[in-house]
Amino acid sequence: MQDLKLIALDPEDLRVLSCHLQDAVIRVTDMVYLKQDQRFAAIANRFDWDAATQAQDGRYLRRRSGLRFERVKSAQVQGIDLSQKDVVLELLAITFTPGEEPSGTLLLQFAGGGAVKLEVECIEAELRDLGAAWRTQVMPQHADDEQAP
Repeated sequence: MQDLKLIALDPEDLRVLSCHLQDAVIRVTDMVYLKQDQRFAAIANRFDWDAATQAQDGRYLRRRSGLRFERVKSAQVQGIDLSQKDVVLELLAITFTPGEEPSGTLLLQFAGGGAVKLEVECIEAELRDLGAAWRTQVMPQHADDEQAP
């Protein structure tokens, strides 16, 4: 399977990117806001939902992926202790709330209520697989999911 490479430039693109990142796990130490570069970046271990739809044997994949947002004016964390560098966060979704066109707020929402809030000039994001992939037998489950047979 080829590595995933996605760019998001509008809210619809961002929804696609968010779907591919649902249930990705990110260590606190693997997120950074580079104020001078106006960039927020993270390294994630994303669950490969595309591969999961084709898995016949209950063996799924996780992939090492890079995520970056450009034109970030500010970044805030909510409910995340930045001093706990090895804590692993589970990403649930990335959403966009428009401001004065084309600016707005990106929100990375994590399980347990933590979030990263990014004020952006516009949506400019990239998700790119970094080549590393490994098998897992665990498919992420959500409280409102129907139990698989």
